[in-house]
Amino acid sequence: MAQKAEMINSIGMKFVLIKPGSFILGKFQPPYPTPKETAKAGTQQGQDTEYTPAQYKLAQQLATQDAKPGFQVTITKPFYIGAFEVTQAQWQQVMGTNSSIFQGNKVSEEAGNHPVENVTWQEAQAFLKKLTQLEGGKVRYRLPTEFEWEYAARAGATDDIAWEEIRLAAQMGLQTTAPVGQKKPNAWGLYDTLGNVWEWVDDYYNEKLFADRVPPKSGKVHVLKGASFVGDVKNATYMTHAAGPGNGWDVGFRVVMEIND
Repeated sequence: MAQKAEMINSIGMKFVLIKPGSFILGKFQPPYPTPKETAKAGTQQGQDTEYTPAQYKLAQQLATQDAKPGFQVTITKPFYIGAFEVTQAQWQQVMGTNSSIFQGNKVSEEAGNHPVENVTWQEAQAFLKKLTQLEGGKVRYRLPTEFEWEYAARAGATDDIAWEEIRLAAQMGLQTTAPVGQKKPNAWGLYDTLGNVWEWVDDYYNEKLFADRVPPKSGKVHVLKGASFVGDVKNATYMTHAAGPGNGWDVGFRVVMEIND
């Protein structure tokens, strides 16, 4: 039986079907200026170019030395993932409490529509367990793996995505979190994958700049993806491989829904 493109669960959470596919994870090429680019910039600023050919060559060598080819990740099974980050209202409905920082007079809109934050990885697991129980065994809820999260967030985008596209898609440079779904969704219908709040994933952190082909089976902390509203714009890329607990008050999550056969 064909799977629906979208699903709404019993508490109104919207899920989007992500079909199988592949992407390159961890590809990294440090930028370095060419003599032509720097000469042009110097002319525009009324300055002379000061770098020698030897210095350019050294910059190129260092950039090549630090470059990483990445590796292919293949998602073999379709999965449903939340179109939005879990909201404060949804958390309140499932858990009966709400310890988010950005509510009340700290936000100008209805706090229930803001993403839940100030949530530990363990607390996210408790939410997922209770949500699964509410569905009576029909479905199971879990955090996405890092590979699932990045594949869904990219929606076919490469690491060469334009900064303007990131700016349009990201909830960043704000004083508080923002209501979910205010920016443009990605090509697969997911909102706020960049900015608003960091998002927990299931994997342990490997203490490296990028994820490994095989995620570690244990660790001290877990991986965070997607940056937050107070994050540096350099972190607002799908490839950023961070770790938590972080600040706490800018950390939330989104959910994967597995339908039991």
